[in-house]
Formats: sequence, C-alpha cells, structure tokens
Amino acid sequence: MAGPLTDINVLDLTRILAGPWATQVLADYGATVWKIERPHVGDDTRQWGPPYIKDQAGENTQESAYYVAANRNKQSFAIDIKTEQGQQVIYEMVKNADIFIENYKVGGLQAYGLDYKAVKAINPNIIYCSITGFGQTGPYADKAGYDAMIQALGGLMSVTGESDQHPAGGPQKVGVAVSDLMTGMYAVSAILAALHHRSLTGQGQYIDLALFDTQVAWLANQASNYLISGEVPERLGSAHPNIAPYQVVKVAGGHMMLAVGNDRQFQALCQILGTPELAKDKDYSSNAQRVRHRDVLINRLEAILLTHDCQHWLAQLAKVNVPCAPINRLDTVFADPQIQHRQMLFELPHPKGGMVPQVANPVKFSETPIEYHHLAPMLNQHDETE
Repeated sequence: MAGPLTDINVLDLTRILAGPWATQVLADYGATVWKIERPHVGDDTRQWGPPYIKDQAGENTQESAYYVAANRNKQSFAIDIKTEQGQQVIYEMVKNADIFIENYKVGGLQAYGLDYKAVKAINPNIIYCSITGFGQTGPYADKAGYDAMIQALGGLMSVTGESDQHPAGGPQKVGVAVSDLMTGMYAVSAILAALHHRSLTGQGQYIDLALFDTQVAWLANQASNYLISGEVPERLGSAHPNIAPYQVVKVAGGHMMLAVGNDRQFQALCQILGTPELAKDKDYSSNAQRVRHRDVLINRLEAILLTHDCQHWLAQLAKVNVPCAPINRLDTVFADPQIQHRQMLFELPHPKGGMVPQVANPVKFSETPIEYHHLAPMLNQHDETE
C-alpha cells in the first residue's frame, strides 16, 4: 500500500490554487489524481512567474515555481471539454472515478454535460466537490472570487496589519493565499468525510464549498470576540487580541517574537529581565490586566530587551521555558535543524533534467507513509495516445 487513499481515483478539473491544493493533498495521500487541463495552455499558474523551473540547458520550462508548489503526484491530461470528443473522454474517466472536483463558475460545467446531475447519472456513487468564490447559492453566487478580494471582503484584512495610529498603519493581506489554501484544506476534510459516509451507506454526494464562507469560518477567535462582545476588532500588528505580551518586540539590532501564554510564563520572563516586581504589579499580574495595559507594558519590556540582541534573549528565555522565536527569513527556515530533521525539504527529478526542491507534506503516517512519485506534471505528460 502506497498510501491511505491508494484505491481512490480523483478526476480533477481545478486550476489556480484552492482546488489544486486539495487534490495535491489527496495525491500525497496515495490517490490517483487525473488533472484535466486545457490543450496548449494548461493550468493558468504554469505561467505565473518568474521564477520558472529550468531544464538541464538552463532554459525555462513551462512550469512556474507557483504551479510546481500545488500539483505534485498528479497525472496531466490535456482535454478540450468544449468538444464532444473531449466530453466523451471525461465521461469514460467518470466511470472509474471516486471523486470529481472542479472550480468553475456556478453553472459553468452544465453546458458541457459535466455538472453534478450529469456526472451522477454516469456514476451514482460519485463524490462531487465544487469550489467557487461564493458558493452555488445567494446574491453573490455568479461573482468570481479571488484570494486577495476574499481576504478583504471576509474581514481578514481588517485584523491584519498595523493600526491606523502606527506610521505603517493600514490593512494588509497575508503573505500567502490563505483563503485559497484553507478552502483547499476544508475540501480535503469534506471529501474524506464524504468517502467515509459512502463506505457506510454506498451513497455519493455533492459538496458546495465557497472561499468567502471559508474565510469567515476561520476567523476563529476574532469572530467569536466580536460576536460575544459586540466590539469590532481592530488591527494590532503582530499583537494578539486576547493575550499579552504576545507580539513582536524590539531587541538590540532587530526584533523577536515573544509569545507569553500564561501568568507563570510572564513571571519567568520578568525574572530573566531582572524585574520580578513587574509580575506582581496589579496592572500586569493577570493576563486580562496585561491586555488592558498592553502599550505601557510593551514599552517597559522593550526598554530592557533593547540592551541585548535576539540570540541572547532566546538563550536566556529558553532556560525558563518562555516561548519566543527569531523572525526567520525563508533561507533560515529551510536551514533550520528541526525542519531538516523532519525532512520537510526534498527533491524530485524534472522530466527535462535536473532536480527540483519541494516542501514535504507535513503529515507523518505510521502505517501508510507518504510517497512522492513525481514532480508536478508537464502539460499532457500522461496521455499515452500521443
């Protein structure tokens, strides 16, 4: 057995990121994923560069780094679903598929006979997952949805970035397409749940998943804070709305992340800083008080933290188990001994030569370890008729 989903076939009509991220996870888990792409063009992200993967001669291939990040372990087939011939090919694949996943606009596949009703008529047990910006129903259903606009519309940007009082104040999007990525992960869990339901009942089903819904769903404590208090959260930069001190702090020569999660840790922090009396001060003795007096507290802490550099404080705070971390760039992240020990970086060969670095799936199965069979495929790489 190559993976826990080794007997599952996935017919993948997705492109960009949310859908491909979901199907890459399924492929890593052992499923056979048939990626259907437009002839001659393929997934839009193939051209989303630079950078691009280079062949042995140093020339750019057709695969961007962006595309390679989300399409590992899949098989590529260039099929024109607008033609009757292409539709017939897809119908044959549907017969052998367990999962059909697509991210076309609402109703977009109906014209090609590839909507849920048509696909279910061919394979009654199919699990059909549709990913759209706003779902299959509602006043926004016909609108296109992209990650950045969803981060804005769904409230994430209102709680991300420095406050308006800060010189660098203003809303910010997250540095990666988290609305897409989280929707992809929700799709995976929904598909696995549907597979379990089918194993119990024999019934397939339809899954309607929206980026907008997903973004609102994972606002988590920020949404709960608002709903319970009635107070609209504001941007706090790196600071946590419910915990203090839990934010980036200044140290000599730079910054570090301080993540004090309870009173014991705060007391230990104060001991290391040489100000044990601070932990007994009524304004700081409890987390609720520290949150109320956050600005004054941080100023007092930074006055001491600025006397030494990050490495000094990391070493001192480690002695008393106060959570803190350097703010690593990606070159430092991938050189980190823990990341290397966990084998989070590996390489796969490109069909045109050379090895391409990859970030591993973080899941560690004890009985069905993940195997990496091949890099994100070249366009139509697996069509044996050509």
